[in-house]
Amino acid sequence: MTAPAETTATAPVETTAPVESRRHIPELPSPRGTLSHALVTALRGEGQAPDPGQAHQAEPYGDDLQLALYVLYELHYQGFSGVSDECEWDPALLALRRALEQRFLDALDADVPRCEDAGEALGALLVEPVGHDASSVSHHLQRDGEPWQMREYAALRSLYHLKEADPHAWVIPRLHGRAKAAMVAIEYDEFGAGRAEDVHARLFAELMTDLGLETAYGHYLDAAPAEVLATVNLMSLFGLHRAHRGALVGHFASVEVTSSPGSRRLAAALRRIGAGPAAQRFYDEHVEADAVHEQVVRRDVIGGLLDAEPGLEPDVAFGVRATGFLEDRLAARVLAAWHEGRSVLRVPLSDAPKASGASTAR
Repeated sequence: MTAPAETTATAPVETTAPVESRRHIPELPSPRGTLSHALVTALRGEGQAPDPGQAHQAEPYGDDLQLALYVLYELHYQGFSGVSDECEWDPALLALRRALEQRFLDALDADVPRCEDAGEALGALLVEPVGHDASSVSHHLQRDGEPWQMREYAALRSLYHLKEADPHAWVIPRLHGRAKAAMVAIEYDEFGAGRAEDVHARLFAELMTDLGLETAYGHYLDAAPAEVLATVNLMSLFGLHRAHRGALVGHFASVEVTSSPGSRRLAAALRRIGAGPAAQRFYDEHVEADAVHEQVVRRDVIGGLLDAEPGLEPDVAFGVRATGFLEDRLAARVLAAWHEGRSVLRVPLSDAPKASGASTAR
């Protein structure tokens, strides 16, 4: 499969209000190695699923494993054009997914410092740096970001934001009492409080329209580096396993705690570059909503969960720290490319620096 033509990921164009992005069923992506090639071939009905034993040889944070895992998870979300819905629960694909997940988790277990105290793990996120943080993408975009960098950032984040809150919804049946009630209340806000036009995924599609980006679900998958795939895969992994319910709550808490200050910086960045009101609205909404959500998730979601199941506290802390670890890896990849004046996307947008070229798959 060839990479998408640049004409579908180019400079801003005139657009109308976005069609619901999830109506679009994406095509299977271009493979990035032997594992993902064999998987994509199997999903096309042209071969067998890869042997799960191959997962042990793959780089856990690399393009090949992360793309294969992303594709397998997408079978539980929107699926792919031409791929049977029956593949979602195909035993051979589930065996492969399990092996890939274990390889990913083993790497995280080795790289993420263990912590027994969820409050300690979250506390580190509550300290805002004084002045400019050179390791933060939102700080860079607020102060120095160029329009093409803001567009790249939105394209990268679209892999999650066009299905925002869906992975976290999987934890709801696994909670009860105070934790469940609080989680549902927050998710209700994420899904527009009963108004389709206010669903956060829809607001992000409108942001993308303001920035001249394609809003079709999964459009930028071929362009996204492995570091982005890993951040989305983590929440899918936690969400699909009841055993990781504590880690998913930790992931959710990490997102809510960091969202409000980060969104404030990104809203300021959009105003500075002259983006339209729909683009600004997405982050403005998160500044206000997530400041409230942070308190609810810490007090009632985590508090309620740990009152009921205190043994999950190390899992909650792991979810917080694993999220931070992968987000730091992504930020380092993005800022390294931008500081060198090149695109971080594997398929650059047309307004990226002309000398950049596409990044090579690892």
